[in-house]
Amino acid sequence: MRTYAEYLKLVEDALSPQLRSLGYIPEKLLESMEYSLEAGGKRLRPVLLLAACDMAGGDVEMALPFACALEMIHTYSLIHDDLPAMDNDDLRRGKPTNHKVFGEDVAILAGDGLLSAAMELMLRAACAMGDLRGVKAAEAIARRAGVTGMVAGQTIDVTQEGSEPTLEKVSYIHAHKTADLLTAPLEAGLILAGAGEEQVRQGIAYGFHLGMAFQMVDDLLDVEGDAALLGKNTGMDAALGKLTWVAACGVEQTRLDAAEHSRQAVEALECFGENGAFLRELAQSTLERVM
Repeated sequence: MRTYAEYLKLVEDALSPQLRSLGYIPEKLLESMEYSLEAGGKRLRPVLLLAACDMAGGDVEMALPFACALEMIHTYSLIHDDLPAMDNDDLRRGKPTNHKVFGEDVAILAGDGLLSAAMELMLRAACAMGDLRGVKAAEAIARRAGVTGMVAGQTIDVTQEGSEPTLEKVSYIHAHKTADLLTAPLEAGLILAGAGEEQVRQGIAYGFHLGMAFQMVDDLLDVEGDAALLGKNTGMDAALGKLTWVAACGVEQTRLDAAEHSRQAVEALECFGENGAFLRELAQSTLERVM
């Protein structure tokens, strides 16, 4: 198994070339897309996809277009999240948000462009494969990013701002807005590796519990985190009346629930034996992150 840094380098080296491989993109659109795509960050989602593929004995190079596509989808969602009509934020990854630099019109188009580019990349890669693994992996990512997945969670998030933060509503938002896009790389990566149904099922369980823990820690960081380390403003959730785990359950219970989801994520990897070591450590380290 590779290290996080090794997976990260594979993604960083491939992102812009994969985007530009699609052909001519108008200069301002390309500049806006790459401004956000190359702004850094943990690249957690593409790393998860490559690590899942690796864990099941798959070809990591073959999985790279799908990993890059997933990061493009995540980046588009951040560009749109930051818009005045959504979270109205002016800082992302320590830099001015896309619409602050390029205007709202181009920022919207950059987000649209990244989503479209992601789908094109995955389908091109799938067409080049000799079986249906690529198609199934692309479908898993599209489904979990779409109207029953991430977009569904975001919709409830923005339409329920200021309402009573019940556990039912917060659970739905966290499961879809965040956990779906952390489950997608596990499902897709394992499918690309040709893993069996039980392994894919356990990978999906891992992604769900990791995503829930990740978002709970995110909720805690918005209350207690360092804006300089996070690269974004803190205190925004309370200011906007967001439905967070902290708002529903309080700080201490959020910590306990995040730890329980992390434990269940680790448990889900038992069927992979030692091959699951990287992802087990990643789930455990989620509770300690400061950014």
